[in-house]
Amino acid sequence: MANIVLVAGGWHGGWYYASIARQLRARGNEVFTPTLTGLGERIHLSGACPNLDTHIEDIANVIRFEDLNNVILCGHSYAGMVISGVADRLSERVSALVYMDAFVPEDGDSWWDLAGDHYRQLALERSGADGLGVAPPVHLDRRCTPHPFASFRQAIHLSGKWKNVEEKVFIYATKWTRASPFTSKYEALLKDPAWTVKTLSCAHNLILEAPEQLLSVIADLKTIRRD
Repeated sequence: MANIVLVAGGWHGGWYYASIARQLRARGNEVFTPTLTGLGERIHLSGACPNLDTHIEDIANVIRFEDLNNVILCGHSYAGMVISGVADRLSERVSALVYMDAFVPEDGDSWWDLAGDHYRQLALERSGADGLGVAPPVHLDRRCTPHPFASFRQAIHLSGKWKNVEEKVFIYATKWTRASPFTSKYEALLKDPAWTVKTLSCAHNLILEAPEQLLSVIADLKTIRRD
């Protein structure tokens, strides 16, 4: 029914989407869950100092080499930076963007700019002696691995072509234990007719906390319903 590419956020890999990917495939969709360079099963590449551009190319190359069109590109948290860059480079191949409680950058933004003081301080505190990786917060899954620091710091370069993607959805999680870094973007996008904005009554880890609701949002995309 659709080509769906799911991109995990900071510290996570493709394994994060195993359950939801199975359910999407059972509904007849092609689903890809690539892991970004330096993370998960690709942690052995962390010494290559991957940055945001590396991660954008990771996903762009999945689309190119799998020869995918009409792609539904979904990103959680940090991965909002990634899917924005991919869609900017390959807008003609992407039919929908789904930001799952994720950053929606403008040209020149970085995770570092958008995350806020609290999360910048945490990143500094958890960065290793070599400065290459940021250790995962202790409450995350044991499979989480250090995240390449350079990808948090690098600014994104966008031409604006990503905004031509027909369908853009922002999902806002409402049950953060502290202030969400996505609130201002959520409030701005509510007023933008080019976007569909959804809320889920859960914390940031919405893939695990609200999988059925998330599946419903994806199933309701125009691309899937049209197919």
